[in-house]
Amino acid sequence: MSATPLHVLIIGAGTGGLCLAHGLKRAGISVAVYERDRTRADGLHGYRVGIDPDGSRALHACLPPELYDTFVATCARAPRYLNMLTEGLNEFLSLPVPAPTDPIESEKSVSRMTLRQILLTGVEEIVHFDKMFVRYEQGTDGKVTAHFADGTSATGDLLIAADGTNSRVRRQYFPEARLEDSGILAIAAKLPLTQETGALLPPKVFNGISLIFAPKGYSCIVHVMEFKWGRDRALKQGIGGSDAALIGRWPGLLYDNTADYINWGFSAAARHFPSDLMQLSGEDLIRLTLAMTPNWHPHLRELFRRGDPTTCFAINIRTSVPLPPWRPSNVTLLGDAIHTMTPGRGVGANTALRDADLLRHKLIAVRDGHMALLPAIGDYEAQMREYGFDAVLKSREQMDGNAAIHKPIIGRAVLAGMRTGMRVVNAVPLLKRRIADNMMQYRGAERA
Repeated sequence: MSATPLHVLIIGAGTGGLCLAHGLKRAGISVAVYERDRTRADGLHGYRVGIDPDGSRALHACLPPELYDTFVATCARAPRYLNMLTEGLNEFLSLPVPAPTDPIESEKSVSRMTLRQILLTGVEEIVHFDKMFVRYEQGTDGKVTAHFADGTSATGDLLIAADGTNSRVRRQYFPEARLEDSGILAIAAKLPLTQETGALLPPKVFNGISLIFAPKGYSCIVHVMEFKWGRDRALKQGIGGSDAALIGRWPGLLYDNTADYINWGFSAAARHFPSDLMQLSGEDLIRLTLAMTPNWHPHLRELFRRGDPTTCFAINIRTSVPLPPWRPSNVTLLGDAIHTMTPGRGVGANTALRDADLLRHKLIAVRDGHMALLPAIGDYEAQMREYGFDAVLKSREQMDGNAAIHKPIIGRAVLAGMRTGMRVVNAVPLLKRRIADNMMQYRGAERA
């Protein structure tokens, strides 16, 4: 089979779509990305995303070497602990997170805005902003054409939906596809990390990712993000020479609004929130969080009180309903466009990156004449469905408003049992090490 020239259209400049664009560009495959945001600095992309070894391997495979090194240099300080706490800030389990000794096979924390700017670096000429996708047409010649709200269009051999949870491509391709409410709602906010706000957190909480489990099924996540630059975008003292050089040469810092911060996210079953939650202002959401947590530790309540209202928003946590196998075509999907999942396992972005790397491999095989396009897409989709929908289901198990812990009476017994069990694990080094190892295996630490 002879080599096949390809032109690929990617709808959406999110994590998975941009990673794939880099991989295709490096492989010499023609690619164009169409993004509805008006500029590369638009959108709220400032919250943390955890990149596990699966995600790191995909980024390493797709990005130019120096850009990958810049990605590593711009990651936040790595967490040292995963903590489970009561609403009184009492620890019942604290697992060590392995130190990042390998730039690929390690857990990383990154600001979403910083990751977006990394992924937009070096592909500026193929990313087209202010392009709201409207519909596509599949021609009899095997081509596919994307139409945009401004009246323009683009034609290629393959169209890839990378346009997120509310994908317009998916809506046309799979009108039967459904998203389900998990029954969990959340409120999230950031506040600047200062000497005063940092002092509100115990050392393990300051240096880790902490999950708070409270009565009524209430929960909260708290983490600290510290970067190698300050609020003025100047590099901090003591940054290694190679990192300083990489960041100094990186144009993306000009567009990045990230600075050291503390992030909190409070969640509970939907019935505990007012029906108009999604319409409340940032100030109202902070007041609501305080009203729902009157007996929580004063330091946690101070974090809530200090949340920046301009960064505070409500989230209806939804999840995809897995689809049965379908016949491949010159339209396919990756990331949240096909397998939206709850943050319960923290693998959504990593699964999108895994999609991007797998699809890159398949399209290189098409380019080299080893596979025809549709069989290659079919192979990609078969593998993606297996691991993607598995992650959807397992993530849903972690965040389900109907789970026993959210029940009015039995929930307290479930919470007490969970805390007791984790305290036992916390006191037995062998059990603690086994739990930590299992956690890292799920997050791709041992997957080739």
